[in-house]
Amino acid sequence: MATDRILVLGVGNILLKDEGVGVRVLEALIDQYQFPENVRLVDGGTQGLWLMATLQDVDHLIVIDAVLGRGEPGTIYRLERDDLPKGLRAKQSAHDSDLVEALNLCSLIGVGPQTVVVVGIEPEDIQPFGLELTERIGAKVEELILRVIEELRILGVNPGKKLEQ
Repeated sequence: MATDRILVLGVGNILLKDEGVGVRVLEALIDQYQFPENVRLVDGGTQGLWLMATLQDVDHLIVIDAVLGRGEPGTIYRLERDDLPKGLRAKQSAHDSDLVEALNLCSLIGVGPQTVVVVGIEPEDIQPFGLELTERIGAKVEELILRVIEELRILGVNPGKKLEQ
């Protein structure tokens, strides 16, 4: 598994407060850790279906996102591929139906990740506009980072902490 192609994908709209948590966690991962060559970290923003080309060439996908799971704000979720909607009938974030459709289209043509895990958090506020996470969600960024690191370790990757400068 250590040579499998792994994609860590942060998604969300950074203009809508907690909706951008996936991208903010990805930025923190890039700032704090070093990753082997087989691990790519990508800011997927709100690209949705445009991510299909990115998804085609990976073996394992870890998505970081705000998830509307009807829990208390700050609730952390771990979803696997089978937990995601099979089509456009359900929407758990402002953009994830397009991401799910991109995954489904990849499967249809026989490409894309073998495994998919979503590390998500229930947002507190996704109403326009604001570049900062709410205090409650911002306080959970480190826990989300550790959850992503744990998912990578399950896949045989042990990211190294960058030295502080």
